[in-house]
Amino acid sequence: MSGVQLNGIIKAYGAVQVVHGIDLEVNEKEFVVLVGPSGCGKSTTLRMIAGLEEISGGELTIDERVMNRVSPKDRDVAMVFQNYALYPHLNVADNMAFGLRIRKESKADIDAAVKEVAGILGLEDYLERRPADLSGGQRQRVAMGRAIVRRPKVFLFDEPLSNLDAKLRTQMRAEIKRLHKRLGVTSIYVTHDQVEAMTLADRIVVMNDGRIEQVGTPMELFLNPANSFVAGFLGAPPMNQVKAVITGGDTSPVASFKGQKLKLPALAGLQNAEGREVIVGIRPEYADVVTQPEDGSVSCELDLVETLGSEALLHMSLGGDPFVIRTDTLGRMADLDAVNGFTVKPDLIKVFDADTGVALSGQTRVA
Repeated sequence: MSGVQLNGIIKAYGAVQVVHGIDLEVNEKEFVVLVGPSGCGKSTTLRMIAGLEEISGGELTIDERVMNRVSPKDRDVAMVFQNYALYPHLNVADNMAFGLRIRKESKADIDAAVKEVAGILGLEDYLERRPADLSGGQRQRVAMGRAIVRRPKVFLFDEPLSNLDAKLRTQMRAEIKRLHKRLGVTSIYVTHDQVEAMTLADRIVVMNDGRIEQVGTPMELFLNPANSFVAGFLGAPPMNQVKAVITGGDTSPVASFKGQKLKLPALAGLQNAEGREVIVGIRPEYADVVTQPEDGSVSCELDLVETLGSEALLHMSLGGDPFVIRTDTLGRMADLDAVNGFTVKPDLIKVFDADTGVALSGQTRVA
C-alpha cells in the first residue's frame, strides 16, 4: 500500500493557525487534486506531506507508516515544483540522475533509468542540453523526469503548470494525465486552477481558509456542490448565485427575487420554508436564452456578448447583479443581441441556505 492519510492535520505559525485539523485519505494509485484560492492552505498541506513544513498537530501516514518526524529524504516521495528547481549548471541527463547519484546507485542503473524516463517524456534529444537551452514545457518535463526516475511511492505536484502559457498548460495537462495512467503512482496535485482540477483529478479536494469544504469526483462536485463556496469556485464560468426568498408552499416552492419569480425543485430542505432567505444557484450552461418573455422566464438585460467560437458567454444584468449564460453560437449569432431573459429547468437549480451557504437537500444524479 502506498496511500497517504491525514488525520487531524494542523499547521500553525506561532499563535496563527493556517490549517485547521484536516482529515483526508488518498488511496493507492489515486490522483487527488487540492484546489482552492490563494492562501487557503493547499500548498502548506502539500509541503507538510513532503516534510518541508513541520506538522503542528495530527498524524500523517504514508504507506501505513507515521511520517510526522521522518525527514523528507526518507519519506519516499518526489516533488515537482512550480519553478522547476533545476540545476542550471547540469545538463538534462545529470539533472534527472541527481537524486539517484545521491542514493549512490550504480552508473549502469542510473543510465538505464534516465534513458527509460527520457523516452517516456520525449526528452531523448535533449539529454545534453542545459536548462537555459530549453523551453518552459521542456524544463517542466525534466523536473517531472527527475521525480519519476526515483520511482517514489508518492508524487507531489505544487502548481507545476502555472509558469506555462495557455497552450503549453493544455498540452502538459494531457501529458501528466497519460503519465499517471501509465505509471499508476499515488499522486497529490496542488493548483488554484479549477480547470486543471476538473480535467486531471480522480477526486478533488476543495479547500478554503485552511479547511476542506468538500471531497469528491469532479462531476460530483460540479453537479452537487456541498455549499455556495464550492458552487462558486468550480466551473468556468462559475455558478450564478442569486439571493431570493422562498414562497409558494412545500409542493410548488418558488424563489422570489428582484420582483421576479423562478420555480424551484420540490426539495425536502424547502419544506415549511415559506419566507426563508436562500441563494439560488444556476450554472451558466443550464440557462436557456429567450428573446421574448414566456411562461417561467426570468427577465434580464444584455450587457456584453463574449464570443468563444462555437460558444458565447452572455454577460447579463439581473436587477443590477451580474448573471452569465453560456450558449451555442451555431446558427444563432444574429439572435444573441436580442436576448432579454432565460429559462431553466427546476431540477437543474441548486438552493443554498443564505446564512450558512450549505446546500439544501436534493442531488443531481452523476451518470
